[in-house]
Formats: sequence, structure tokens, C-alpha cells
Amino acid sequence: MQLPQVSVTLPDWVADAVDWDRAYATDEERMRLAIHLSRENVVRGTGGPFGAVIVEAESGRVVAVGVNSVVRLNNCTLHGEMVAFMMAQARLSCFSLSSGSLPRHELVTSCEPCAMCLGATLWSGVRRVVCGAHRDDARRLDFEEGPVFPESHEYLEARGIEIVEGVLRAEANEVLELYRNSKGLIYNG
Repeated sequence: MQLPQVSVTLPDWVADAVDWDRAYATDEERMRLAIHLSRENVVRGTGGPFGAVIVEAESGRVVAVGVNSVVRLNNCTLHGEMVAFMMAQARLSCFSLSSGSLPRHELVTSCEPCAMCLGATLWSGVRRVVCGAHRDDARRLDFEEGPVFPESHEYLEARGIEIVEGVLRAEANEVLELYRNSKGLIYNG
């Protein structure tokens, strides 16, 4: 028997959707990129309405991005945040974005992370998480976000991970509504 292998790839359009040479200086600029990725993922039919960006905190340089790839790659773990973590760690050849002499990294995500992605955030090495839409916004579309409680955020914050919520929430919600109106698949409900 040949054992299965897992390959995680981004859709081809992603390479051109990011200005890799630009410094994304503010939370809003970084969030607009995450929202742009989520929107393109819906419009191009390559996945769910979620996008994420890993940036160097000080320079604003994009290290990696992720888009929801659950259905496209047949893998329930491939949320936008998880893909961004995987791509950043592969690019930097490390299992933690706080390894050695690396600069501080941040996760910017178009929607507040689900339970799985919050858990991965703890181990990813990012020191700050910036969220667009709220998990309740995703639940209105019937996405199951898992056991996320106020204590979940408190746990991360007690371990030095800052969480910022609601950055460009209305713009992020527009993508969720676009997905709903296009009758996008709710794959974890």
C-alpha cells in the first residue's frame, strides 16, 4: 500500500494578489490585504471567505499569506490562518515564528479565529493577532467556530499574545455576505 501524502498549496492567483515588496504599515493596510485575499478566494471559487496574513510586526513585510483551502484540498484543517502559519514556517524554515533571532510576527485575519486556529496561534510564535469580522458573524452563515470563549482570548493574552478585534469589521463582513449570497458551501456545520 502506498501511504497518502499531503501537499498544501495556495491558488495560483495569490502570487499576484500580494505586493510582496510593500511594507504594510498599519493594522488597516494589513487587514485590507487579508480581506482582499478572502474576497478573491470567493470570487475565484477557490475556497471559503477567509484570508490571513503573517507580517513582520515592525517592518510590515509580508512573510506569508493563507486562504481557506478546506474544500479545494480536501482537508478540514486548512483554514486561512492554518495555511498562513504553514507557509510562513516553511518560508522561514522554522516551526515557531518566535525562533532564534526572528523579528516579532503578527497574524492578521479577516475573521476572528475558530477554536482550532486559536490553538495553533498559541504554538505558532506570533505575538499579536488582528481580527476583522467577529466569530458571531461567521456563525450567522452557519460556520461552526468551536469552543471559543472569552477565557480563550484571556489564555492567549496571559501568554503574551495581544488580540485586537474588529479592525475593518464591516468590510470583512461584506465578504461573508458575498459568500452567503453566492450560496457558498458551509463545510463544517
